[in-house]
Amino acid sequence: MNDLHIITAQTIALPETAYQARHFINGVAQDSADGRKSDRISPSHGLVVSQAALGSAVETEAAIKAARAAFDDGRWSRLSGKARAAVLNKVADLIEANVEKLALIETLESGKPISQARSECGGAADLWRYAASLARTSHGDSHNTLGADILAVVLKEPIGVVSIIAPWNFPFWILSQKLPFALAAGCTCVVKPSEMTPSTTAMLADMLVEAGLPQGVCNIVLGYGNPVGALMTSHPDVDMVTFTGSTAVGKIITKTAGDTLKKVALELGGKNPQVIFPNCDLEGAADAVTFGVYFNVGQCCNSSSRIIVHEDIADAFVARVVALSRRVAFGNPLHPDTQVGAIVTPEHATKIDGYVRAAVASGAEVCIGGGPMTVPGVGTQFYQPTVVRGVTPDMAIAREEVFGPVLVVLTFRTLEEAIALTNDATYGLSAGIWCDDVHTCLEFSRRAQAGTVWTNTWMDGFPEVAFGGVKQSGQGREIGSYGFDEFLEVKSLVMRVGRTRAPWVKNA
Repeated sequence: MNDLHIITAQTIALPETAYQARHFINGVAQDSADGRKSDRISPSHGLVVSQAALGSAVETEAAIKAARAAFDDGRWSRLSGKARAAVLNKVADLIEANVEKLALIETLESGKPISQARSECGGAADLWRYAASLARTSHGDSHNTLGADILAVVLKEPIGVVSIIAPWNFPFWILSQKLPFALAAGCTCVVKPSEMTPSTTAMLADMLVEAGLPQGVCNIVLGYGNPVGALMTSHPDVDMVTFTGSTAVGKIITKTAGDTLKKVALELGGKNPQVIFPNCDLEGAADAVTFGVYFNVGQCCNSSSRIIVHEDIADAFVARVVALSRRVAFGNPLHPDTQVGAIVTPEHATKIDGYVRAAVASGAEVCIGGGPMTVPGVGTQFYQPTVVRGVTPDMAIAREEVFGPVLVVLTFRTLEEAIALTNDATYGLSAGIWCDDVHTCLEFSRRAQAGTVWTNTWMDGFPEVAFGGVKQSGQGREIGSYGFDEFLEVKSLVMRVGRTRAPWVKNA
């Protein structure tokens, strides 16, 4: 561990008091009726950095009621696209004006580096602006070929009240993949952030008010999945649930929402491979693999947590990734040079370590890392950069979502074998291929069972390009026009032109 690049210095002062996060219901920030709060202890610094109102059924019911009333009376759903877009663009401006405040609290609550938090929070403004453009350009279809006396129009209308449940790993970014698109469609919303990272969502409430969003259109309830999230997914006044998180919880939400037949969109786990052929930019591929597994400490549904590398280059390629791993800056998230921060909870760190230990017990080899680490002067909630080879496809570490800075190495000889290993997973979120032969890239891309396939790159994303998974990585899509359409219902309007319909009942 002594040869790792560890940063202990800190360039930003810790706040003197904990941030107070409150619910936002019908346009009003408020504490819980029973006064309960929950503390968030920073995973990187070990102090209470925020206190959040702890919601119950009382607050959740009030939020759903407010969203239902706001949708039904049309104060938002019947506004013009131009009017909705103006509000969303104003929110984007306010996000950019408050990036430093958002990034600091997100770093302290999640343990991610401040540089990444700035990019995430500031970059989210682009999602709001793109959603605003969709609010103005959304349209249906017309059918003018049904006969001289018939004109049909297909309308797109907002689905209604949407429950949005966001995770802890990218709290502001993932919220912004959902909320502005739902609002652009004309929906009203109830939002629940993770209880571990509630503050940036709570901060957004002030921006919504300043931007002119009508009361009740967006409501925020803080607290745990039970009771808050459970009621948001089961309540009959909710028309749709969109959730990002674990596959296990996604399955529960699907079952619960089925009782009222509400629509469900899920963005869940992944065990995402990068396939490495000898005839590619091996330096670029090694760098992308290193980025893909350590970005956000591997606590990312898109983490490239397994590589499938050609046998002829496996030794040299793994050695290159190990060398790069030693140069990645792990440590204090409040230093601008830090690239990898802390693990979100001690329990999650123990889970990560359990996967590595089980693999070693089954004969796998740890090339670097393989255990917890302490950052002097900061804390103990860190995990070493870890590369594991000698892994077989049946091992849990090769099949299950570790959600940490752990890379597993598999090998292949033929394209058929690489595709088979890629698809030998219950997940299907993303996959990648590194190869200079365009025909190989295209065949792999068409046959890989994944919602996104990257060729000669990794994790490039754009607001215009839809995101989501297949198999147990989820259902539905986020962002892009396809993600926007998730929040719309299609209605067919058939009109007869003139009194041309022949009577069904014949005259006597």
